[in-house]
Order: sequence, then structure tokens, then C-alpha cells
Amino acid sequence: MTYKPFDLSGKVALITGGNGGIGLGMAEAIAASGGDVAIWGTNEEKNEKAAAKLKAYGGKVLTRRVDVTQEKEVVDGMVATAKEMGRIDSVFANAGVGYGAPSFLDITTEIYRKTLAVNLDGVFWTMREAARHMTERAKAGDKSGGSIVGVASLAAIEGAARNQAYAATKGAVISMVKSTAVEFARYGVRANAILPGWIATDMTAGAQAAPAFAEKVIPRVPARRWGQPEDFGGVAVYLTSTASSYHSGDTFVIDGAYSIF
Repeated sequence: MTYKPFDLSGKVALITGGNGGIGLGMAEAIAASGGDVAIWGTNEEKNEKAAAKLKAYGGKVLTRRVDVTQEKEVVDGMVATAKEMGRIDSVFANAGVGYGAPSFLDITTEIYRKTLAVNLDGVFWTMREAARHMTERAKAGDKSGGSIVGVASLAAIEGAARNQAYAATKGAVISMVKSTAVEFARYGVRANAILPGWIATDMTAGAQAAPAFAEKVIPRVPARRWGQPEDFGGVAVYLTSTASSYHSGDTFVIDGAYSIF
């Protein structure tokens, strides 16, 4: 018999940046476990392709074009998504960007601001509006709680040379998650962070194509391979499920043991 808390029937998950990469990997696992899924993304063609994949699991699927750098779009999107889906039980603030540079000295103010706009402002507004929805539901008598997840990065806890802007945003996500976990625990709302390591997605396409990276970095991953989007399915199901109802304020490092080697 399947462990019942991992049956997500009746649960609704929202994943920003859910039309590809880690976001889609999480969305697919949730859908496969019986949950309904809403995904936000700015590329409508990718949204439609992701929706087709998710609908194959039989649950309800919603896609919405939301630019998380625009506060009003996030606020309106959360209200509209909750209305159409009936509720939102878990929110994964996953949308993110990464802009590399030859050196810290070459990171322009424009790159810095663009990185903060998606990785920090977008996560801030997404988490704030998720907390608003979940606490309003709790105050109305719904005791089912909720789960808010910020997707950070190993760059938040390790020295990410030439990536100071990105690292700053990801470190901030962890702090935001901890503050949220403490403030909203009384409403049954929990908050956690996921820290991916080297994962094969569009964002890391350049590194994947670099022979030096394949020769010098990936062999240092104890798992001896790139992480894949589907490697995040288990933690997404867990954090959406009631199995994690007392698990809050934590960081889930998913990196094939790279950070401890």
C-alpha cells in the first residue's frame, strides 16, 4: 500500500518557472502523485508544451503568463490562480535567471538589477502573496495549512566566483524562507528552501557544452553525473504532502553530495 500522505489528490501546487527545467520536473512528480498543478512562465509556447505533458497524468492543469518581476502580475496571478484552481496548497518560487561574467569586476549594474528583479523581487512577491492566500484561508477555518518553497542554489552557501549577483539573491532566499517559516507557523504554513547543485537545464547549457567543465567539475560530484530535473520530484511531492506538515525553516541540498565532498 502506498504511504497515504504522498497521495496528493485534492492538493493544488503552483510552480513559477514551471514550464521547464527543475520547475517542470517538480510539476510532473506532483501531477503523477495525483495533485493539480498551476504553472507560471513568460514563454507561452513552453507553457503549452508543459501543460500537454502534465495533463497526461489526468489532473487539472492551469498555465498563466506571469512575469514575476512585475508585482501586479504576481498579485493578480495569485488571486486568479487560487480562484480558478479552488485553492493553492503549495507554492514553489522557482523562476530564476543566471548571468555569468568573466569576473566580479565585469558584472554590470544592469546585470545585477536584472538578476535581483527575477531571483529576489520575484521570489519576494511570490512568497508574500502565497502567504497571504494561505493565512486568509487559515483564518477562515481551513486547518490544512500550506507549503511555501523558495528555490535557492548552492551558490547561496558556497563561494560562487564570478557570480556575486546570483549568489546574493540565492542567499537572500534562504533568509526570506526562514523568516516566513517562523512568522506563519501558527497558521500551519511552513516554508523551506531547495538548493540545487549542478543540474542539467537550459541555464547550465554553456557549462554542459564545455569540455573543461566535464573534465574538472562533474568528476568532483560524488554521484558522478549531472543532476536532472526529475531528481527534484521527490522533494516536491514531500513538501506538498502532509508528510512534511512539521518540517519548516529547512534547506534541502540536492547536489549528489557535491557540497560536502
